[in-house]
Amino acid sequence: MFNTRFVAAAGLAAMLAFPAMAQGHWVPGHWDWSGGRADDRRAYDLDGPGLRILYPELSRTPRGRAFVARNFDWNHDGFITPREARAANRAFAESAGPDHGRFDWAVVDAGPPVAVPVPVREGPPMREREAMRAYHFRDTPEGARMTLQEDVLFRTDSAELRPGAIDKLRALADYLHDNAGVRVAIDGFTDSRGSEAHNQDLSERRAESVRAAFDRMGVTEARFRVRGHGEHDPVATNATAAGMRLNRRVEVTLLGQRASAFGG
Repeated sequence: MFNTRFVAAAGLAAMLAFPAMAQGHWVPGHWDWSGGRADDRRAYDLDGPGLRILYPELSRTPRGRAFVARNFDWNHDGFITPREARAANRAFAESAGPDHGRFDWAVVDAGPPVAVPVPVREGPPMREREAMRAYHFRDTPEGARMTLQEDVLFRTDSAELRPGAIDKLRALADYLHDNAGVRVAIDGFTDSRGSEAHNQDLSERRAESVRAAFDRMGVTEARFRVRGHGEHDPVATNATAAGMRLNRRVEVTLLGQRASAFGG
């Protein structure tokens, strides 16, 4: 990897000769920097949750949007996922150096012609597989299921997500972006303290809060089945504090999937 700031065309040309990789999705090749010039009639309109995390030099300029669309829009649909955006940011920073906010596109134009890399899909990148494995999915009749305890996601007796809770779900959101056909069940549960009506309402609101978190990360709402079970279906006794803690949970099930696909 190169982290050098390129201040001359010759320096950038040397970098462009180096094989480029993006999270295991590309065979060795060069980034395509050619789009977005004045003579390029194509409209590089981008959408999706990844736009929010793209560097301004990529999201706010025709050359930057073209760079993202030509190299990192892996589905060629104009919808940029967070993973695609992170890969684009990383490649751009490695090319432009740490002071990428002052990057001069003319330096690219002064370099030699570059070839377009060929996308190769070989399953989830290693980093994604490791993140998914950390959820500890298990097989159920409905699909691969993982459990998130209340204290990981919520404050006591609240459906408001804790600061940082979305980060716990981000790897799963990335997986769902890349696997658009996978549907998801989100089920909320409580312990037996409080009235049955209160517990039912709390479990429903917590399950919906988790779904809303995925929505904020750009995973479409139509893919989710959301239910609250209140104090029913406990996994431990409600006679002890430890048992009640286990019963306060949200379960996320990838319908029709196998836990072994995630190292479960």
